[in-house]
Amino acid sequence: MTINSTEVDSAKLILARKKIRKEKWKTFFMTIGQNKAAAVGGVIILLYISLTLLAPILSPYDPYEINLPDKLHSPSMAHWMGTDDKGRDILSRILYGSRLSLGVGFSSVFFGAFFGITLGLVAGYYGKWVDTIISRCLDVMLAFPGILLALAIISALGPSLINVTIAVGVFSIPLFARIVRGSTMEVKKLEYIDAIRTLGANDFIIIFRHIFPNILSPIIVQGSLRLATAILSAAGLSFLGLGAQPPSPEWGAMLSSGRDFIFSAPYMAIFPGLMIAILVLGFNLFGDGLRDALDPRTKK
Repeated sequence: MTINSTEVDSAKLILARKKIRKEKWKTFFMTIGQNKAAAVGGVIILLYISLTLLAPILSPYDPYEINLPDKLHSPSMAHWMGTDDKGRDILSRILYGSRLSLGVGFSSVFFGAFFGITLGLVAGYYGKWVDTIISRCLDVMLAFPGILLALAIISALGPSLINVTIAVGVFSIPLFARIVRGSTMEVKKLEYIDAIRTLGANDFIIIFRHIFPNILSPIIVQGSLRLATAILSAAGLSFLGLGAQPPSPEWGAMLSSGRDFIFSAPYMAIFPGLMIAILVLGFNLFGDGLRDALDPRTKK
């Protein structure tokens, strides 16, 4: 079996490209470590994830236990964040509620990213009529404000956390798809893709083993920033009564319950609101740091 010079050059080009990709990720981790905002955001996210995992250990009370004699107690040593109108410990409910809020956020972004990345890769790689059909469908989805599209989906499916996850994920699809489509159209024109095709690789191998790893940067940035929006949207829908249903300790639902006692027991709304705000801030800081690390246009 003989190997011609074209195949040798193609193999060298592919190896060089892999080496460049490794160096890029090494630089990325160094940049993240030097970015103070990203470090603060990362610490906040890790802290919330730790609270989620340790909720059964850290919770001083059962979050669903009703104790009417202790209702509407102000923050004290016995109840650090006070109790709600049914005597349930707010700290325990917030700790368990982190599972619901983070779970909906990650699940909805994964849902949107999976379908958005797939559609974007197909549209960007094949182009022509395939790109036209997918792009027009995405334009229709983008014609509706995200929260209105989510409201329409939940109205059709019914109020529940699962349906909130689907609704928030659906309006994330076109955002991922457009980013992936543009990046795919750029990468597929590079020489190393032609070299891989010369070696006999099929479309599936080219798309998922050679194009996809090289467009991860904008996907990661979009995903981290989208998590903040997803958590905020899910909390907003639960606040309106379309998400988690009582007695689930979801932060948006807790905030909705607390608004009725905003003057007599303001802590019922303050603590869940702070938890949402700090978590969203953490994801935004971390997302901005990722963008600085991965976007070459921000580098001096």
